[in-house]
Amino acid sequence: MKLGLQLGYWPAQPPQGMPELVSEAERLGYDSIWTAEAYGSDAFTPLAWWGARTTRVRLGTDLAQLSARTPTATAMTAMTLDHLCGGRFVLGLGVSGPQVVEGWYGQPFGRPLERTREYVEIMRRVWAREEPLTFDGAQFTLPVPAGEPRSTGLGKPLKSIVHPLRPDIPVYLGAEGPKNIALAAEIGDGWFPIFYAPTNDDYARRALAEGFAAAGARRTAETFEVAATVPVLCNDDVEAAADVMRPFLALYIGGMGAKDANFHLDVFARMGYEAEAVKIQELYLAGDKAEAIRLVPRKLVEEVALVGPQDKIRDELARWDESLMTTMLIGTHDLATIRLMAELCL
Repeated sequence: MKLGLQLGYWPAQPPQGMPELVSEAERLGYDSIWTAEAYGSDAFTPLAWWGARTTRVRLGTDLAQLSARTPTATAMTAMTLDHLCGGRFVLGLGVSGPQVVEGWYGQPFGRPLERTREYVEIMRRVWAREEPLTFDGAQFTLPVPAGEPRSTGLGKPLKSIVHPLRPDIPVYLGAEGPKNIALAAEIGDGWFPIFYAPTNDDYARRALAEGFAAAGARRTAETFEVAATVPVLCNDDVEAAADVMRPFLALYIGGMGAKDANFHLDVFARMGYEAEAVKIQELYLAGDKAEAIRLVPRKLVEEVALVGPQDKIRDELARWDESLMTTMLIGTHDLATIRLMAELCL
């Protein structure tokens, strides 16, 4: 099992000490560094800035939001970063949810699977540079057809000026539902589960198997990366460590999605926590965040995170090592924690 460092997206202000954290992770033998975005900081700029002092680790987005950029804009950013870091870049993408896509980016959310498939295909055509780019899909058409509203009719098929360092940059997909997970296995090079329970993942195994079995699948289970973010909170008091995680989990279960379209809640429902998740959402949306946080079960926290004293964390690593996961992305901004996990795992 490889280790990666998950830096996530920024809170209200840029986090401090990230360049030192990144340098230390590389020194310790971590395999990769990852950044994310929601509706504040973007994923690419911090990755380039902080990653500029590295020489070995892979640099990836976990994840960049698909609706934030056109497919060609994302392809351009990916091949630019890949050149700058000497072929160490990994492009992680996700569709986000309807509240963000329609409320923040002003894009329709419908048919996310179809949109993802076309988006990835367009990027790969850009990187391949086999011919000037044209695409006639249900979600994307390049060039814009003459006769479209506000179109000049002058759109021209173009080929990237830049020759990519690698004509096939790795693409990983963030996915929570079974259909999205299957799509990641079919068209992607890896999968990011945002909440992953190593002993409660039958639905994920079935979905991945379906994707690998699809005609034209790019990868097999043996060559596919499952890079799961695992928050690590080392504390002799297990309950105190779990308390640090509870607000984060309550936010995603209760507030990161509409009442009837919260993909994060659905993940915990599939794990067997549907009743608890529905109650947490009900309280969160009603404004009682404190009670929603209090109701997050400790067992749920321990399913998706490593919390407690060092010996407990060491003992629990076996279930992660035996799981689908190939890379554990340590979710922390703490130097002591990345050193501890290097000691335990590397």
